[in-house]
Amino acid sequence: MSRPYLVAGNWKMNGTLEGNTRLLQGILVGLERCPDVEILVCPPAVYLESTGASLKRSRAVLGAQNLCEQDKPGAFTGEIHGHMLKELGCRYVIVGHSERRTLYGETDDIVARKFRAAQICGLTPIFCVGETLQEREMHQTESVLGRQLGAVLKLCGIHSLAQAVLAYEPVWAIGTGRTATPEQAQKAHAFLRAQVAARDARIAAALRVLYGGSVKMDNASALFSQPDVDGGLIGGASLKADEFLGICGAAQAQMKAV
Repeated sequence: MSRPYLVAGNWKMNGTLEGNTRLLQGILVGLERCPDVEILVCPPAVYLESTGASLKRSRAVLGAQNLCEQDKPGAFTGEIHGHMLKELGCRYVIVGHSERRTLYGETDDIVARKFRAAQICGLTPIFCVGETLQEREMHQTESVLGRQLGAVLKLCGIHSLAQAVLAYEPVWAIGTGRTATPEQAQKAHAFLRAQVAARDARIAAALRVLYGGSVKMDNASALFSQPDVDGGLIGGASLKADEFLGICGAAQAQMKAV
Protein backbone atom coordinates (compact mmCIF):
# COMPACT_ATOMS: atom_id res chain seq x y z
CA MET A 1 0.00 0.00 0.00
CA SER A 2 1.39 3.39 -0.97
CA ARG A 3 1.42 5.92 1.87
CA PRO A 4 2.04 9.62 1.11
CA TYR A 5 5.24 10.85 2.72
CA LEU A 6 5.07 13.42 5.50
CA VAL A 7 8.03 15.66 6.35
CA ALA A 8 7.47 17.60 9.57
CA GLY A 9 9.74 20.40 10.74
CA ASN A 10 9.93 20.64 14.54
CA TRP A 11 11.52 24.01 15.29
CA LYS A 12 11.65 23.26 19.03
CA MET A 13 12.46 26.39 21.09
CA ASN A 14 13.99 28.34 18.21
CA GLY A 15 13.01 31.32 16.11
CA THR A 16 12.35 35.04 15.95
CA LEU A 17 9.66 36.89 14.03
CA GLU A 18 12.19 38.21 11.53
CA GLY A 19 14.11 34.97 11.24
CA ASN A 20 10.95 32.92 10.85
CA THR A 21 9.83 35.10 7.97
CA ARG A 22 13.09 34.50 6.12
CA LEU A 23 13.00 30.77 6.81
CA LEU A 24 9.41 30.39 5.63
CA GLN A 25 10.05 32.43 2.52
CA GLY A 26 12.94 30.11 1.69
CA ILE A 27 10.83 27.01 2.25
CA LEU A 28 7.76 28.21 0.37
CA VAL A 29 9.62 29.06 -2.83
CA GLY A 30 10.79 25.45 -3.07
CA LEU A 31 7.53 23.65 -2.37
CA GLU A 32 6.67 23.18 -6.03
CA ARG A 33 9.56 20.72 -6.25
CA CYS A 34 7.77 18.40 -3.82
CA PRO A 35 4.15 18.24 -5.02
CA ASP A 36 3.43 14.76 -3.65
CA VAL A 37 4.87 15.20 -0.15
CA GLU A 38 2.87 16.56 2.77
CA ILE A 39 4.94 19.25 4.46
CA LEU A 40 4.33 20.32 8.04
CA VAL A 41 5.80 23.20 10.05
CA CYS A 42 5.69 23.12 13.88
CA PRO A 43 6.96 26.40 15.35
CA PRO A 44 6.95 27.40 19.04
CA ALA A 45 3.47 28.23 20.29
CA VAL A 46 4.08 31.99 20.35
CA TYR A 47 4.76 31.91 16.60
CA LEU A 48 1.82 29.73 15.54
CA GLU A 49 -0.39 32.62 14.47
CA SER A 50 2.26 34.43 12.42
CA THR A 51 3.50 31.18 10.88
CA GLY A 52 -0.05 30.15 10.02
CA ALA A 53 -0.58 33.47 8.25
CA SER A 54 2.57 32.89 6.17
CA LEU A 55 1.44 29.37 5.22
CA LYS A 56 -2.18 30.29 4.44
CA ARG A 57 -1.91 30.26 0.65
CA SER A 58 0.65 27.46 0.46
CA ARG A 59 0.60 23.66 0.45
CA ALA A 60 2.42 23.48 3.80
CA VAL A 61 0.33 22.91 6.91
CA LEU A 62 0.66 24.09 10.49
CA GLY A 63 1.28 21.98 13.57
CA ALA A 64 2.04 22.50 17.25
CA GLN A 65 4.75 21.00 19.41
CA ASN A 66 2.68 20.22 22.49
CA LEU A 67 -0.75 20.54 24.11
CA CYS A 68 -2.38 20.15 27.50
CA GLU A 69 -3.92 16.81 28.40
CA GLN A 70 -6.83 18.41 30.30
CA ASP A 71 -10.30 17.89 28.83
CA LYS A 72 -11.48 21.47 29.32
CA PRO A 73 -9.78 24.88 29.44
CA GLY A 74 -9.40 26.30 32.91
CA ALA A 75 -6.94 27.14 35.68
CA PHE A 76 -3.86 25.51 34.15
CA THR A 77 -1.34 28.34 34.00
CA GLY A 78 1.02 28.17 31.05
CA GLU A 79 -0.80 25.34 29.29
CA ILE A 80 -2.44 25.36 25.85
CA HIS A 81 -5.68 23.56 25.09
CA GLY A 82 -6.16 21.73 21.81
CA HIS A 83 -9.13 23.90 20.84
CA MET A 84 -6.82 26.92 20.96
CA LEU A 85 -4.42 25.22 18.57
CA LYS A 86 -7.27 24.24 16.28
CA GLU A 87 -8.55 27.82 16.25
CA LEU A 88 -5.12 29.01 15.08
CA GLY A 89 -5.25 26.63 12.13
CA CYS A 90 -3.19 23.72 13.43
CA ARG A 91 -3.90 20.34 11.88
CA TYR A 92 -1.28 18.31 13.73
CA VAL A 93 0.30 18.31 17.18
CA ILE A 94 3.37 16.44 18.42
CA VAL A 95 2.81 14.34 21.55
CA GLY A 96 5.30 12.29 23.53
CA HIS A 97 8.46 13.80 22.08
CA SER A 98 11.48 12.39 23.90
CA GLU A 99 12.41 15.85 25.22
CA ARG A 100 8.98 16.12 26.84
CA ARG A 101 9.41 12.68 28.35
CA THR A 102 12.99 13.05 29.58
CA LEU A 103 13.22 16.76 30.46
CA TYR A 104 9.68 17.38 31.68
CA GLY A 105 8.74 14.02 33.13
CA GLU A 106 5.85 13.14 30.84
CA THR A 107 4.87 9.56 31.54
CA ASP A 108 3.32 7.08 29.14
CA ASP A 109 -0.04 7.83 30.78
CA ILE A 110 0.27 11.60 30.29
CA VAL A 111 1.32 11.10 26.68
CA ALA A 112 -1.68 8.85 26.09
CA ARG A 113 -3.98 11.48 27.58
CA LYS A 114 -2.44 14.14 25.33
CA PHE A 115 -3.00 11.85 22.35
CA ARG A 116 -6.66 11.52 23.30
CA ALA A 117 -7.00 15.27 23.94
CA ALA A 118 -5.60 16.03 20.49
CA GLN A 119 -8.10 13.80 18.74
CA ILE A 120 -11.04 15.12 20.75
CA CYS A 121 -10.13 18.58 19.45
CA GLY A 122 -9.88 17.40 15.85
CA LEU A 123 -6.08 17.46 15.72
CA THR A 124 -3.96 14.64 14.32
CA PRO A 125 -1.39 13.57 16.90
CA ILE A 126 2.15 12.78 15.82
CA PHE A 127 2.82 10.22 18.51
CA CYS A 128 6.52 9.85 19.32
CA VAL A 129 8.11 6.71 20.71
CA GLY A 130 11.74 5.70 21.15
CA GLU A 131 14.38 4.17 23.35
CA THR A 132 17.42 5.59 25.14
CA LEU A 133 20.96 4.44 24.39
CA GLN A 134 21.02 2.41 27.60
CA GLU A 135 17.77 0.70 26.67
CA ARG A 136 19.09 -0.11 23.20
CA GLU A 137 22.34 -1.51 24.58
CA MET A 138 20.32 -3.68 26.97
CA HIS A 139 18.29 -4.97 23.98
CA GLN A 140 15.11 -3.39 25.32
CA THR A 141 14.14 -1.42 22.21
CA GLU A 142 11.09 -3.49 21.33
CA SER A 143 9.86 -3.74 24.91
CA VAL A 144 10.10 0.05 25.30
CA LEU A 145 8.32 0.70 22.00
CA GLY A 146 5.66 -1.84 22.85
CA ARG A 147 5.08 -0.27 26.25
CA GLN A 148 4.82 3.27 24.88
CA LEU A 149 2.48 2.24 22.07
CA GLY A 150 0.48 0.06 24.44
CA ALA A 151 -0.38 3.01 26.70
CA VAL A 152 -2.17 4.76 23.82
CA LEU A 153 -3.87 1.58 22.65
CA LYS A 154 -5.14 0.87 26.16
CA LEU A 155 -6.63 4.34 26.58
CA CYS A 156 -7.77 5.12 23.05
CA GLY A 157 -8.09 1.81 21.25
CA ILE A 158 -6.63 0.57 17.99
CA HIS A 159 -9.03 2.60 15.84
CA SER A 160 -7.50 5.83 17.17
CA LEU A 161 -4.41 5.10 15.08
CA ALA A 162 -6.46 5.51 11.91
CA GLN A 163 -6.30 9.26 12.63
CA ALA A 164 -2.73 9.50 13.85
CA VAL A 165 0.90 9.42 12.78
CA LEU A 166 3.65 7.51 14.60
CA ALA A 167 7.20 8.81 14.87
CA TYR A 168 10.09 6.60 15.90
CA GLU A 169 12.80 8.75 17.44
CA PRO A 170 15.68 6.88 19.06
CA VAL A 171 16.63 9.16 21.94
CA TRP A 172 20.31 8.41 21.42
CA ALA A 173 20.14 9.89 17.91
CA ILE A 174 18.46 13.22 18.71
CA GLY A 175 20.77 16.22 18.68
CA THR A 176 23.81 13.98 19.03
CA GLY A 177 24.85 13.79 15.39
CA ARG A 178 24.30 10.03 15.55
CA THR A 179 21.66 8.52 13.32
CA ALA A 180 20.14 5.07 13.29
CA THR A 181 21.25 3.18 10.22
CA PRO A 182 18.50 2.68 7.63
CA GLU A 183 18.40 -0.97 8.70
CA GLN A 184 17.99 -0.06 12.39
CA ALA A 185 15.24 2.41 11.56
CA GLN A 186 13.45 -0.12 9.34
CA LYS A 187 13.58 -2.79 12.05
CA ALA A 188 11.98 -0.47 14.61
CA HIS A 189 9.36 0.79 12.15
CA ALA A 190 8.49 -2.74 11.06
CA PHE A 191 8.08 -3.77 14.69
CA LEU A 192 5.69 -0.89 15.35
CA ARG A 193 3.65 -1.64 12.25
CA ALA A 194 3.49 -5.32 13.19
CA GLN A 195 2.19 -4.41 16.64
CA VAL A 196 -0.62 -2.47 15.02
CA ALA A 197 -1.24 -5.13 12.35
CA ALA A 198 -1.74 -7.77 15.03
CA ARG A 199 -4.83 -5.78 16.04
CA ASP A 200 -5.95 -4.31 12.69
CA ALA A 201 -4.14 -5.01 9.44
CA ARG A 202 -5.98 -2.30 7.51
CA ILE A 203 -5.01 0.44 9.94
CA ALA A 204 -1.43 -0.81 10.01
CA ALA A 205 -1.14 -0.72 6.23
CA ALA A 206 -2.28 2.91 6.07
CA LEU A 207 -0.42 4.15 9.17
CA ARG A 208 2.44 6.55 8.48
CA VAL A 209 5.52 5.97 10.63
CA LEU A 210 8.08 8.78 10.54
CA TYR A 211 11.73 8.57 11.50
CA GLY A 212 13.03 11.30 13.78
CA GLY A 213 16.67 11.22 14.77
CA SER A 214 19.18 13.58 13.15
CA VAL A 215 17.68 13.36 9.66
CA LYS A 216 19.71 15.44 7.21
CA MET A 217 19.76 15.99 3.48
CA ASP A 218 22.64 13.54 3.07
CA ASN A 219 20.98 10.61 4.86
CA ALA A 220 17.30 11.22 4.07
CA SER A 221 17.22 9.20 0.85
CA ALA A 222 18.65 6.09 2.48
CA LEU A 223 16.23 6.35 5.39
CA PHE A 224 13.18 7.08 3.25
CA SER A 225 13.95 4.19 0.92
CA GLN A 226 13.08 1.72 3.68
CA PRO A 227 9.66 0.14 3.17
CA ASP A 228 8.24 1.12 6.56
CA VAL A 229 9.70 4.65 6.78
CA ASP A 230 7.09 7.15 5.60
CA GLY A 231 8.90 10.43 6.10
CA GLY A 232 10.64 12.29 8.87
CA LEU A 233 10.21 14.38 11.99
CA ILE A 234 13.00 16.88 11.43
CA GLY A 235 14.67 18.89 14.18
CA GLY A 236 17.73 21.05 13.56
CA ALA A 237 17.70 20.59 9.79
CA SER A 238 14.23 22.16 9.63
CA LEU A 239 15.76 25.51 10.64
CA LYS A 240 17.63 25.79 7.32
CA ALA A 241 15.45 26.20 4.25
CA ASP A 242 17.83 24.50 1.81
CA GLU A 243 18.43 21.56 4.13
CA PHE A 244 14.73 21.10 4.87
CA LEU A 245 13.81 21.30 1.20
CA GLY A 246 16.53 18.78 0.40
CA ILE A 247 14.91 16.35 2.83
CA CYS A 248 11.50 17.03 1.28
CA GLY A 249 13.07 16.41 -2.12
CA ALA A 250 14.36 13.04 -0.95
CA ALA A 251 10.81 12.11 0.03
CA GLN A 252 9.51 13.28 -3.33
CA ALA A 253 12.04 11.12 -5.15
CA GLN A 254 10.82 8.09 -3.21
CA MET A 255 7.21 8.88 -4.14
CA LYS A 256 8.20 8.85 -7.82
CA ALA A 257 9.98 5.54 -7.33
CA VAL A 258 6.88 3.81 -5.93
